[in-house]
Amino acid sequence: MDLAHAPSPPRGSHVPVGLRAPFSGWAWREFLYLFLSLPIASLLFAYAVAVIATGAGLLITFLGIVVLAGGLAGCRALGVVERGRARALLGLEVAEPAPVRAAKPGPLGWIGAVLKSGVSWRHLLYCLFHFPWALFSFVLATVFWSVGWALLSYPLWRWTFPAYLGVPGIQVWGDHDGHGFYLASPGEIGGVSALGLLMVLAGPWLVHGLTQVDRVMVRGLLGPSALAGRVSELESDRGVMVDTAAADLRRIERELHDGAQARLTSLARDLELAKEKLAREKSAHAPEAAARVVDEAHGEVKVALRELRALARGIHPAILTDRGLGPALSALAARCTVPVAASVDLPIRPAAAIEALAYVTVSELLENVSRHARATRATVDVWRAADRIVLRVTDDGQGGATTDAGGRLAGLAGRLGSVDGLLVVDSPDGGPTSVSAELPWRGR
Repeated sequence: MDLAHAPSPPRGSHVPVGLRAPFSGWAWREFLYLFLSLPIASLLFAYAVAVIATGAGLLITFLGIVVLAGGLAGCRALGVVERGRARALLGLEVAEPAPVRAAKPGPLGWIGAVLKSGVSWRHLLYCLFHFPWALFSFVLATVFWSVGWALLSYPLWRWTFPAYLGVPGIQVWGDHDGHGFYLASPGEIGGVSALGLLMVLAGPWLVHGLTQVDRVMVRGLLGPSALAGRVSELESDRGVMVDTAAADLRRIERELHDGAQARLTSLARDLELAKEKLAREKSAHAPEAAARVVDEAHGEVKVALRELRALARGIHPAILTDRGLGPALSALAARCTVPVAASVDLPIRPAAAIEALAYVTVSELLENVSRHARATRATVDVWRAADRIVLRVTDDGQGGATTDAGGRLAGLAGRLGSVDGLLVVDSPDGGPTSVSAELPWRGR
């Protein structure tokens, strides 16, 4: 049973949630939802049957199509009411389905769009199918909870039986001769109250279980379709990918501008000075001075080349293309400022895009370890689990890593999410830190 909508006990409360449930606001709101469902569902059912009967009866004329389209539009309007009721009483947030979009302007285009809309027909199905369930849940919840409260309070109203009916209590069985068994002794009264207490305590959870079906119906029939939700998710992911790619390009441009480009500019200036010195000075010491300038320029060239190679390795190293993820991560671990033990256990190489994203993920995590963790050692483990590739980077540093907005891990989490991946960070203050990432497995 899903208890996600049952609130946890407030801090400082020593009363178990099971004992407080009959008096909790969420329990009575859910009971009110079931209580209102029967009259509302009856109206929706009658409306749906009238729409179908009238529309089908008039289909021999064009008027039947108009009636059916108008009826479906009315079902969508009733769906707005039902989503609002579920939101207010069940705490269920269901997104609004996509509105009707006519391919052609005018009334005929709108009628065609309504009739071809799967959302409209699902609203009609809700109006039809919710009625029998509302009837069942109303009767069960009302009878169970009302009988429970009645039995629990039996000692308070048992006096009405001898006072007005001439019998000592509730009759369990009897015959026409006046013989029977009545619940009248103290032990029997206590047993009835105990049974009532159990029913009262179980009532909220029974109601909660019944409302789970209502939640499924509202979410499945009155919300966006799974396909529409997936399309929306993919559109969002595409935006994340575009933003991530733009951020990567800006980072590359910044690193080139501030690093390699600046050094190459300095190199060009030094070489220009050397050329001018050689042209200007004809003394015996000119070649030695020029040699020193050229030697310094040569050092700058080597530094610039190292930075360019590091930048290229950070984007997509040649060893990853040639030899795969294991050797590439071993080389990456060897360059880390913290001792890293890397282990890769993959039966075959994944798709190139997944392999590259896995490499970038480990690269960024190790960079965080080097810059921020203050760790003395780290480990990298990569393996395949069913249809996922799992990466785990751990370190013994100071902890405190988060995926809060604006950080590097937040950007990495968004990048992984764009391919149905996942990033989980476990980094308490004081450490250690364990960051796990999952990517969909796609073989070459």
